[in-house]
Amino acid sequence: MTNIPEKIMIVEGLTDKKQVETVLDDDVLVVCTNGTLGVEKFDEMLEEYDLDHKEVFILVDEDESGFKLRRQLRHELPHAVHIYVSSEYREVATTPFDILATALAGRHINVNPNFLI
Repeated sequence: MTNIPEKIMIVEGLTDKKQVETVLDDDVLVVCTNGTLGVEKFDEMLEEYDLDHKEVFILVDEDESGFKLRRQLRHELPHAVHIYVSSEYREVATTPFDILATALAGRHINVNPNFLI
């Protein structure tokens, strides 16, 4: 657990993770839930990544499964910062890099400046 960064970002899937990691220029661990998040899996994540003591960001799709996951995480991790993609793009994975970078930078996450307009 000692090598885990202080910033953790929770996303839904691998394509979301890839999209986010492309624009990041910060020491952020991007963790996938792979959609649903049961109690046992959440408890494992909580312990493995020490989520109660980290700066946690939630970035999920603007669809029903994303809303459900966001509600669950809001309840389980009230200290987490929520980042939203525009409903125009609906999914993190399809959000243009410049839009995603701007959203992340707005939450004080360092991004590759080439993606900022």
